[in-house]
Amino acid sequence: MRLQWNRLATVLLLIASSTLLFGQSPAAANILKPPPGAKVAIIIWEDLECPQCARMAPYVVQAEQKYAIPVVRYNYPLPQHSWAMDAAVMAEYFDSKSPKLGVDFREYIFQNQAKITRWNLQRIADDFAQKHNTPFPFLLDPQGKLRAAVQHDKSLGDQVGVSYTPTIYVVSKNNRVEVKDPGELFSTIEQMRSGG
Repeated sequence: MRLQWNRLATVLLLIASSTLLFGQSPAAANILKPPPGAKVAIIIWEDLECPQCARMAPYVVQAEQKYAIPVVRYNYPLPQHSWAMDAAVMAEYFDSKSPKLGVDFREYIFQNQAKITRWNLQRIADDFAQKHNTPFPFLLDPQGKLRAAVQHDKSLGDQVGVSYTPTIYVVSKNNRVEVKDPGELFSTIEQMRSGG
């Protein structure tokens, strides 16, 4: 019995130390996988107020179109950004109408990011909704479900070790590579697609 407890303690210690060494929980292996049916995917944690996220967004869209691979987007609003959480909640709302509408909203926010403030974000989201013939309620999230979805995304990011945005991974069934430079995105996808 004592031998079994020692083995169990050793396994738990190895798991804990791998989390400390690599910054990822054991659950990260399940998070950083392509969606069912996809061989390669891009997984991204982004903050809609983050200038680097706005710079990286066109590359992600180009890669998605060029390679016909899925992009899994997660919200990761940083606390120092005054309107990032509200924008993420709005993005979740548009996602609930259609995934494409959610992506279009994110791209719209990134394209207009320089002129957005905490005070005009609602008006900009209203303009987007009108252009896309989509109702946009004044009380967007009265029950807090959309905010909870954003918090869930953030929690997944924390499990993976996200500490900045954008955090982008190119993933396959057996491999994952974090991409920090736009110039590396396409070559990483090509390597993954060729089995690398």
